[in-house]
Amino acid sequence: MLRINNIKLPIDHSNEDIKAEIAKKLNISSNDIRKFYIRKKSIDARKKNTMIYFIYNIDFEIENEDIFLKHSFISKSPNYNYKFPIPGDIPLKHKPIIIGFGPAGMFSALILAEAGYEPIILERGKKVDERKKDVKNFWENSILNTESNVQFGEGGAGTFSDGKLNTLIKDKHNRIRKMLKEFVEAGAPEEILYINKPHIGTDKLEIAVKNIRKKIENLGGKILFNSKVTDFIIKNNKIKGVIVNNSEKLYSDIVILAIGHSARDTFQTLFEKGVKITQKPFSIGVRIEHLKEMIDKSQYGKFYNHPKLKAADYKLSHRAKNGRAVYTFCMCPGGYVVASASEKNMVVTNGMSEFARNNINSNSAILVNVSPEDFPSKHPLSGVDFQRRYEKKAFEISQSYYAPVQLFGDFLKSKKSSKFGSVNPTYKPGTVFYDLNKIFPDYISSALKEGILAMGKKLKYFSNYDSLLTGVETRSSSPVRIERNEDYESINIKGLYPAGEGAGYAGGITSSAVDGIRIAERIISKYKKGW
Repeated sequence: MLRINNIKLPIDHSNEDIKAEIAKKLNISSNDIRKFYIRKKSIDARKKNTMIYFIYNIDFEIENEDIFLKHSFISKSPNYNYKFPIPGDIPLKHKPIIIGFGPAGMFSALILAEAGYEPIILERGKKVDERKKDVKNFWENSILNTESNVQFGEGGAGTFSDGKLNTLIKDKHNRIRKMLKEFVEAGAPEEILYINKPHIGTDKLEIAVKNIRKKIENLGGKILFNSKVTDFIIKNNKIKGVIVNNSEKLYSDIVILAIGHSARDTFQTLFEKGVKITQKPFSIGVRIEHLKEMIDKSQYGKFYNHPKLKAADYKLSHRAKNGRAVYTFCMCPGGYVVASASEKNMVVTNGMSEFARNNINSNSAILVNVSPEDFPSKHPLSGVDFQRRYEKKAFEISQSYYAPVQLFGDFLKSKKSSKFGSVNPTYKPGTVFYDLNKIFPDYISSALKEGILAMGKKLKYFSNYDSLLTGVETRSSSPVRIERNEDYESINIKGLYPAGEGAGYAGGITSSAVDGIRIAERIISKYKKGW
């Protein structure tokens, strides 16, 4: 296989046009190209009112490959095969335990299961089909199940999201490719293997996580739902096992801690057991909603409703005068703002969209960075207290899970809105008008105002008066870091492996999954089955 990059074609091209363009560059007949495979596909919309282009990286098969390698724009196709590590020689007396079945826990479990280590996975929430019923009940009836919600359950918080898989992390070992292929085999769209900003959508993701679970079980892994780890068995600074639901003891010298960024009670338990935890910066803010059509027009110009183009996304940032970073996060084209609380009497927002991304609105978080200097104390869990303060404030406005909303123009004026403009909220169970300036400290509010206005200069319509703000967004990332060493092991509890977003080492589905894979590899390379 050979690789050719930067094949640029106008929006209405066909697959045959791709083949013809490769042949043209190589000065050969299209018939000489046996097969070709799209390895990357992105959009060039810089001339959106003239022409939009698709840019491809293509792998192709052809006879006499060496002849064509003389061209500077041709290279050998990279090897996409994932390699398992060679097992170590220290015998394990018990099967590895994994706490949490989000992306980090799921993919560490899959790698261990494929290597024959038969992991035991403990998930405090429910299977995804049962979890969906609890989430629906919360959104429609304000009845929150604190163990089965948007944050907890099969697939983790990512299950009720856009299923975005783009990441900035480097990957020389095909871990990302491994993750993508597993998702495709489990029912995700094949395009995630090559599209520039891949996403699965919550409707496809729930299918994929179920099928990955079944694969793990077929390989000898065991997944226990409704199984909350309530204590840790630690002796001489070594993990020896866990206690589940305050009663059952499970023993193991290896425990992967993939608990997610909202497992606040588990953070507390770990702290009380002496596990080294430190404060970590994160961000808070609001969700902003626009009509999807307006964002599409801003990004695609006259081609905004072209059938080959999906709902447009954006990524914007600004450095405020007070030094705070303001940026968009978890942008959900054609999506919904969703209620995401995991504790009683608190309002938390997040974004979600299905694979089609065809809802009338698009939304994104607008966040402002906060650091330990902003937290109420030096306590390692003070960031959690900081989050709770604003989640409680949002709840107390109406003494309900209704979210406070405000038109951006009214936010600028510190004036409570009285009616919606062109944008109606998608948040359920409901909303209440409120001046969001009264929730946040000035350094957050002023940075949000300045940032949104600056973003409006970069993206048309973004800072319109009736752009809708919904509060509060507090769970952008974990407020703690569970300290670990170069072997991914807790710095003071041997055998405990903090993993993924909740431990403070990832941000999103892909980076969390890759972190889980790395930890599984390290365990495999050190230990062998001894049971």
